[in-house]
Amino acid sequence: MEQRPLFDITLFVPLTARRKNVLRSPKQHGSSLRDSRPYLDELGVEILDAPQPIQFQPNTNEPVHRWSPYVQGFSAQFVQRTLDRYRAEYREPVVADPFLGSGTVTVQAKMNGYPSFGVELNPLLHFVARVKVATWKVSPDRLLGIALHLPADRRTEAPAFLQSEKHFRPPVLRNLERLKGGIDAFQPATEEDAHIQDLMLLAFASILVDCSNLKRSPCLGYAPGKFVEDDAPFTLFASKIAAIAEDLRLCQTKYRDSLDTPAEIILANSMEYQPPVGYDLVITSPPYMNGLDYVMNYKIEIGWLGFARTHQELKQLKDAMVVCDNVSKGVVRRFSGVSQRYTNSWIEHIKTEIAANIARRGFYRREDMPEIVHKYFDDMYRVMRNVAQAIRTGGRFVLVVGDSLIADVYVPTDLILARIGQELGLTIERLERARVRRSGQIRSYRLRETIITLRKG
Repeated sequence: MEQRPLFDITLFVPLTARRKNVLRSPKQHGSSLRDSRPYLDELGVEILDAPQPIQFQPNTNEPVHRWSPYVQGFSAQFVQRTLDRYRAEYREPVVADPFLGSGTVTVQAKMNGYPSFGVELNPLLHFVARVKVATWKVSPDRLLGIALHLPADRRTEAPAFLQSEKHFRPPVLRNLERLKGGIDAFQPATEEDAHIQDLMLLAFASILVDCSNLKRSPCLGYAPGKFVEDDAPFTLFASKIAAIAEDLRLCQTKYRDSLDTPAEIILANSMEYQPPVGYDLVITSPPYMNGLDYVMNYKIEIGWLGFARTHQELKQLKDAMVVCDNVSKGVVRRFSGVSQRYTNSWIEHIKTEIAANIARRGFYRREDMPEIVHKYFDDMYRVMRNVAQAIRTGGRFVLVVGDSLIADVYVPTDLILARIGQELGLTIERLERARVRRSGQIRSYRLRETIITLRKG
């Protein structure tokens, strides 16, 4: 009789180097609360536990905010809670956001009748944010009349780098080109017409991922098995235009007293832009040190709207932003040669530990990770310095940011930014843990998302 083996050796797959490092990690089942202790003691502060909904997702059902999908940033409800928290102290505050993204802060400020300023370097997001606050007076009926009767015989060709069948099924792509051609064929004769064309472009951009073979959750990637109907561009566009028209009616009734509230959206780099006005309340969520590429994640919309026509142009845009861990090596090399750059003892200690751990492992996805971490905080210092100078005495700087675990080294991003605030003359008024997160490297390690409140004077 043939004996059956006790187990099948072929079921055992050799561990990858990355998986071995994960299993050997001293950070297994650890937490940022424990690893933060030395930094908190030195700062002389504590983190309050204040769980609350903070992520952008609820915005997809909120008027105006829902005009364009955005997976980063915070919710309109969080911004409103922050405005309400200081309502008695700032009767008519000037509100600002140096990392505006899709415009949550400026939209919510306008709904409250507060003048606002937003700075955004990504031209797509700058466009989205500007349209969300500049078009509230547009006639909903005129928008519907123009958008739903565009000419069908025009065609605008997709950018070359998006014409692959990996991105769009050919019949879907042809219909997207017809839809974009109809929008481009519209010739604005008045300021309202120009706003209508912007709203149509915004609606077009908002449906592109749904029409593609991709998904964004949160990073852009292929969605195996996804099938998009040929006429999806037209049905999704009509639905989005109808939603925008509905929200315009709401703005012109519920928020009619805010229609003329100024909201200035500036296309600039907050590391360099020096605000000319005094801010009372700055609410922002800066990029996290988490590898999320804020340019490539929106390459489809950026390409279709003509803000970049090639991957090289996308790369140039990414290299100008606050660094993430998939930035080009050339940017990091240039930074390493800079003599005048921000640092402190915490950053230098963290860099040394990361370098040692990378050497011990023998392999890491970015051997220049210590310099990337350093550049992130140098970039953030430059932004915070400009903002701190623009805040009025008694004003507040509220940042939402997450911490990180890199090569088994804990990086207390929130506490380092709080320390930078202190060095810039601001007071740490409050640190609140809004949400528990999990590390992408060691899933059992618990990170956090923190609300940092700094006060001037």
